Amino acid sequence: MPGLLRRLFSPRWKHPDPEVRRHAVSRLDPCSDDQRRTLERLALDPDPGVRLAALETLDDPQRLLTLCELSDASPELRQHLVALLAGRLGHHDLPARIALVERLEDRTLLNELALQGDNQQLRLAALARLDAEEDLVRQACDNGIAAVRHAAAARVESEAGLSRLAHQARRDRQVARQARERLNRLRADAASLAAARAEREALLEKLERHAHGPWEPLYAGRLRHLMREWAKLRDLADARQERRYQDACQRCRKIIGDHEAQEHARHADHRRREDADQTRESLVEALEESLEGLHQGEQLTDQDIASLRAQKRLMASRWQALSDYHLADEALRHRYDEALAEYERIVQARVRLDERADAIEQALAEGDDDRLGALVEACGWPARLAPTPLLARARERLARETQDDGGEPGAQLAHFTEELGQLEVLLERGAFKGASRLHQRLRQQAERLPKPPPPADQARLKRLAARLAELRDWRGFVAGPKRDQLCQAIEALAEQTEVSETELDRRHRQLVKEWKALGDAAANRELSARFRTASDRIKERLAPWRERQQAERQRHLEARQALCEQLETLLEQPAHEADPDGLREIRDRAREQWRRLAPVPREQAEPIGRRFGRILHELQALIDRRAREIAEAKRALIDEIRELLARDLPPGQRADQAKALQRRWRSLGRAPKGEEQVLWREFRGLCDEIFASREAARDDQAQRQRARLEAMQALIDRMDAWHPTQSRETDVLDEAIREAAALEPLPSGRRTEGMRRRWSGIVRARRERLDRLALTEEANRWQAIRPLLTAHLRADARHLAGGPAEEVPRPHELDLPPELRRAHEARNAARQAGTTAEAQEKLARLRAHLSLLAGGRVQHRDDPLRLAIQVERLNENMGQAISRADELHQLLGELLANGPMPEHSWEREVGELDRMLEILAERPPP
Repeated sequence: MPGLLRRLFSPRWKHPDPEVRRHAVSRLDPCSDDQRRTLERLALDPDPGVRLAALETLDDPQRLLTLCELSDASPELRQHLVALLAGRLGHHDLPARIALVERLEDRTLLNELALQGDNQQLRLAALARLDAEEDLVRQACDNGIAAVRHAAAARVESEAGLSRLAHQARRDRQVARQARERLNRLRADAASLAAARAEREALLEKLERHAHGPWEPLYAGRLRHLMREWAKLRDLADARQERRYQDACQRCRKIIGDHEAQEHARHADHRRREDADQTRESLVEALEESLEGLHQGEQLTDQDIASLRAQKRLMASRWQALSDYHLADEALRHRYDEALAEYERIVQARVRLDERADAIEQALAEGDDDRLGALVEACGWPARLAPTPLLARARERLARETQDDGGEPGAQLAHFTEELGQLEVLLERGAFKGASRLHQRLRQQAERLPKPPPPADQARLKRLAARLAELRDWRGFVAGPKRDQLCQAIEALAEQTEVSETELDRRHRQLVKEWKALGDAAANRELSARFRTASDRIKERLAPWRERQQAERQRHLEARQALCEQLETLLEQPAHEADPDGLREIRDRAREQWRRLAPVPREQAEPIGRRFGRILHELQALIDRRAREIAEAKRALIDEIRELLARDLPPGQRADQAKALQRRWRSLGRAPKGEEQVLWREFRGLCDEIFASREAARDDQAQRQRARLEAMQALIDRMDAWHPTQSRETDVLDEAIREAAALEPLPSGRRTEGMRRRWSGIVRARRERLDRLALTEEANRWQAIRPLLTAHLRADARHLAGGPAEEVPRPHELDLPPELRRAHEARNAARQAGTTAEAQEKLARLRAHLSLLAGGRVQHRDDPLRLAIQVERLNENMGQAISRADELHQLLGELLANGPMPEHSWEREVGELDRMLEILAERPPP
């Protein structure tokens, strides 16, 4: 019942029956807002008929567009909206419809509007909202307006889209043509871009190969050339290519920079070597001047010896410092050794004199001349060296043979006076402890002197004692407040709890050190007890930390012991071929590890340190020994390369052997410091000489090759300008060919290939010209024998007319070759035994043969003769080459020997024969 009531009283547009709802649509007024909203709801009804009836009453495209955006639009709603916007329904103005189209996002609606719009602007507006390429292709192919088709086609950019457009746009040929043109341009651009990229990749590969190659003199120039080529490329490089280019350029610049640094280092080393040599020379000269000054002086004093020793020590240290980097040459080293030997002689003589000085003094004092002479002789004083004052006195005493009674003042009194001066110096510096001890000693010495010191020395001692007492009082005055301050500081430090153990131990040690530095100044038991109590409290706090420190020191000690054992094992069984560089690395790492393993227990520090020092000394000795062995091996290599330089070998073979020696040099390792650089410079200098000789040989070979090329070029130019005028000039061509063969082999290259092609063409052309000239000369000989042939024809005519067979004499003025002379005799013989038929047949054959030789056209009736002649020529010339001139010479001989010849037959053929001979007699153009 409630459901029935609801159906009876509900609106008809809500009726369950679709037909009722469809009829209810006609009763709704779209002008009313409520009923329009009802129609809009019915436009979304599930039944298609109801939707279609509701949409027929709605003509506002704005509202329908909103319905499409709010819910899933039905096909009827889309079709009705398209009809309204396209202008098929309703009376909406064009600007409003275009504005609505510009808001659309639905591709389907936009495609339909672009195809069905009633105006070109509307279709273009819908097309402007389309972005998918397949939609643009569809519009370009199917749209009914040409402007829309062209606008859509213009926006197709991909190769696939243009290809589809070119095949599917049958409706508009212009669209298809433009699509094909753009497709071709796109492909051409792609091909050009690919070619440019390939060119850039090839250039990058060249640059990378150049970056991984070694330095050479043209390295920087090639890099600049490759960089210019890179800059000339029209396309832009991508990020990867640009990164590769920058990396390769950076590597190239690094190689160039390393080479420049090496060159700079080599020049700097050379300059340092020169400076070192100059410094050494100045040192040797200074020592030599000092030694010469000692020889030229009157007396040798202690100051002279001290100065000489100081100069020698300074010179030796500087000489050794310079020798660590650069060894001296032999001459300078010899001078240095001689100066040192002279120095040693002087020093040893002075030592011997000092050892006997007391004895000499005693002998002088006692007047023992015999003993004095023996002592002076035992000193072995150099003859040229100036004597010392003592030695001069002794020599003077011996020379006078008198006794010297003079004596020195008391030594004790002099020593007492000297120590008084030392006491005064100590008091001036404030050294209380040293001054106090020295004062006690002076008081004791004053009591032990055999007689009292002079009054001046006694007064001086009292005055210095008063100053010492004053210094003692002042120290007490200063030390009292300092002791109070130290007690307060150590008690405050004992109360601090936030300070770390390390800092606490450092500050405690500092305070104890300052307390001890005060000594006994202002000392009392109370302050000492306070200081000791606070110090004990700090020590109790630091006890656990000290235990940890002691454990760590023990671990360090064990690690140091293990390190020493490892190094001792290495030293017990050293490898025979141990590399000094590897041993040096082991030494340096051992030192670094030793420094890290610190501290160690104090009582073990010195023994383990001595053990490690001994090991390092032995390891250094092993390094030095191996370095000396390497130095000897490198000296042997230097001797080998010096022998190689002296041997008579091809430069290339010598350079290859030098490279093998360089590889052996690198595999040896390093010699001792300083000596390695010297050996390397000597070895490298010899290698440079070998490579320089190879480069010189290459330059000579290249120069000879260039000379051969220039001579060949001159020969080509000369033969190109030569145009022979007679056939007997063949000797000139043969001589040129022999000259060209003598210039072989030419260096390979494009220029050589071009010259050979040009030379072959010139030789072929000149050979053809000479053959043509020989043929022309042979053809011109026809005119020379023409009178003889005419005489034979007249004799043949008289014989054929019934006359006797007379012989035609050979004119004496006519110089015939042997072949033609035999042909002349054969013609006379043929007049008696020959037949006219054979002569006529042979004349026809000779005419055809001459026509083939002249390159003329053979008549159709002479085809059998032509074939027979060609076969005969092939058979006769098999295995040998016959020139056209020789062939013509043979034909002229046969023509002269052919008879007897009827006059009418000769008149019939002579015109053709003359024409062919005229062709053959034409001279070739120059």
